[in-house]
Amino acid sequence: MPPHRLHRRHRRRRAAWARLLLILTGLLLLLPAPARAQRGVAGPIYDRNIDALIEGAEEWLATLEARGWLVRGQMTNTIQAMPGFRAPYRGENSLSGKHDSTAMQTIDIVLGRRLWDNAEIIFVPSPTRGFGFADNHGLGGPTNTESFHGGTRNWDYNITRLFLRQTIDLSNDALGQDDDPMRFAGPLAMERITITAGKIATWDIFDNNRYSHDPRTQFLNYALVGTGAFDIATDPAGYTHGIAVEWENGRWATRLGAFQVNRSQGGDFLDDKVTRAWQILGQVDRFWWLGRRPGALRVLLGASRTRSARYDDLARALRAGEADLERYRAYRTKAMLALSWDQQVSDTLGLFGRLGWNDGRSQNMMFTEMDWSVAGGASINGWRWQRDDDTIGIAMNVGGLHAPQRRFLKAGGIGFILGDGRLSYAPEVILETYYDAALAPGLSAAVDLQLIFNPGYNAARGPVQVGTLRLRAAF
Repeated sequence: MPPHRLHRRHRRRRAAWARLLLILTGLLLLLPAPARAQRGVAGPIYDRNIDALIEGAEEWLATLEARGWLVRGQMTNTIQAMPGFRAPYRGENSLSGKHDSTAMQTIDIVLGRRLWDNAEIIFVPSPTRGFGFADNHGLGGPTNTESFHGGTRNWDYNITRLFLRQTIDLSNDALGQDDDPMRFAGPLAMERITITAGKIATWDIFDNNRYSHDPRTQFLNYALVGTGAFDIATDPAGYTHGIAVEWENGRWATRLGAFQVNRSQGGDFLDDKVTRAWQILGQVDRFWWLGRRPGALRVLLGASRTRSARYDDLARALRAGEADLERYRAYRTKAMLALSWDQQVSDTLGLFGRLGWNDGRSQNMMFTEMDWSVAGGASINGWRWQRDDDTIGIAMNVGGLHAPQRRFLKAGGIGFILGDGRLSYAPEVILETYYDAALAPGLSAAVDLQLIFNPGYNAARGPVQVGTLRLRAAF
């Protein structure tokens, strides 16, 4: 899109979101205080954040929660640098072989209001600014999930989440746990049902992993934050609309959700034909303890129905010299599967793994262009060197394509993040390690290194080396 059109679009979006934010703020101010706080007074803020350094700030925020208001936030800055790498040719969606650097800034302001018993409304204004390398093109697993797809040189203002959440207690206790920073910190029943509806990040609910899920404190690469081969529902910024229902009792959990999908591959808009275009997700979780050390296994099944084309049809059309590929698009269903496992094995060491698969017949639309993935790694805290809140992470993801997408890319096809013009296929291998150091309550800095072999599944290019500095502050 030309820069002048991009800037006009961003100005219109900012104005629309600003109006919506003013309306929502006014409505929340008019809401009466809840008849009683959720299961008594609010508990402590889950993590010690920067407000712990300001006298009285923690107590003030806790008092707000007791009165039915939630105010939290975070800011993350990432700076990435990449030296040049071997690139004998490049296409429309290639990662440039020249040295490059980029930066990304994200801010989340979490605002919430308790409504009736065990119900809350949450909305999150999120200014962002920056880009990923080549606007996150050219890699099966792009290097910075903070940037997601698309970026801006100037601040872009969005409301990334706006949802209603209702919790239904099924047990008469207060033993439940939930470290979600977008949830009031009151006690929860061990067995409960949670219903969430509105604008959310699908990852807030599905495909969690104790050691590999948060790009602001853990690994940065797309394929390590979530399952690389699972085309989870998102818009280019990482969010969607839908509803999810969760049941959990501390040992088992089931999660079901229905969400909007993109109107076009990697497009800016969600498809409003929700009876024809949708994603259905179902997840079963099993939690356990080995002695006093927690572990979990999660099985996620998904079906996406999107207006997409079959890779084999596109490859034949390219070889025949056809210019108009739009006619091959129709509403088709893609099946997907993800397995996620994590286990604390000692006081300092945790291990995790992920497997991902989709059927690979039609286009991936929203997250990555990866048809199968295998990931694993370790997380080590700094207790042994007297840095209890520091963390070292080491991980690897191997991702690949099924034959139809390989034929499409070899024929010169262009996806929404891939397209070197031709292809010498090999699985893409991502190695990532980081050291995240706690500087003060709620303030951390990290150094992250990534090494990527066969970028974009192309053995003729790479390897790619990426270094990242990350600074995060939370209150």
